[in-house]
Amino acid sequence: MNGVFDLGGTDGLGPVLVEEKEPIFRAEWEKAAFALFASCFRAGIFNLDGFRHGIEKMDPAEYLLSNYYEHWVHTAEYHAELKGVFSAAELDERTKFYLDNPDAPLPERDDPALLEFVDAAVKHGAHAARETDKAAQFKIGDVVTVTDDSPTGHTRRARYVRGRTGVITGLRGSYIYPDSAGNGGGDAPEHVYTVKFDARELWGDEVGDPNGVVYYDVWEPYINHTKTEN
Repeated sequence: MNGVFDLGGTDGLGPVLVEEKEPIFRAEWEKAAFALFASCFRAGIFNLDGFRHGIEKMDPAEYLLSNYYEHWVHTAEYHAELKGVFSAAELDERTKFYLDNPDAPLPERDDPALLEFVDAAVKHGAHAARETDKAAQFKIGDVVTVTDDSPTGHTRRARYVRGRTGVITGLRGSYIYPDSAGNGGGDAPEHVYTVKFDARELWGDEVGDPNGVVYYDVWEPYINHTKTEN
C-alpha cells in the first residue's frame, strides 16, 4: 500500500538505533499483544497479509508515533470489528471499564488446543508456500523490470523497486500472493523470484554505491520481461 508504511529507501527518519541488550518486551501488555497474532490467525480473523494491511489502515501520524506492538493491537481491533467479533462501542465500553477499574481481573479461558497452536506458531511459523498449476514465466538470467503503477490495496512491491530493472538470480517456488490474500481474496499462489538490482539503478549514479547490489524477492505479477542477460 502506498503511504508512510512503505519506508524502504525513505530519507529523513534518522538513524536506526540498536539498543544493547534490548528487552524482548518492554511492558506486560506487549506479551498479550504478541499472542494476539497467532490466536486471531487460528480464529480466522486475519491471515498474515491481512494482518499487515490492517496496520496500513492506521492514521499515518498515529503509525509513526506509536510503537511496534501498538500496531499489532490496532490491526487486531480493526479486523475483529470488521468480522463482527465486537463493535467499536463495545470495545470503548470494555476499555473504559478497565481504565476505571485497573485492578479488575482479565477474562480467563481454558483452551489447551489454542495454547498448543500458539506455541507451535511462535516457534515454527506457518509456511506460505503453495502449489500452483501455472508454469514459471521467467528464468535465471532474465532481465526484468518491476511494474511502476501505484496499487491502492495491500502489496509487497516496495516503492523503491517500482520501475527499476534487475536480473533474476533465483527461482523460489510458488507462494501465497499478498496482493490477493491481503485484500480479502484467496491464496492465489504465484511464482516468486529473487532479483538483483544494482545500487545505482535504485538510487541513481550520484548516490548509489557502484559496487553495491540489493536482492529483492518479487512475485511474478510484479515484473515484466525486458531481455535475457548474455
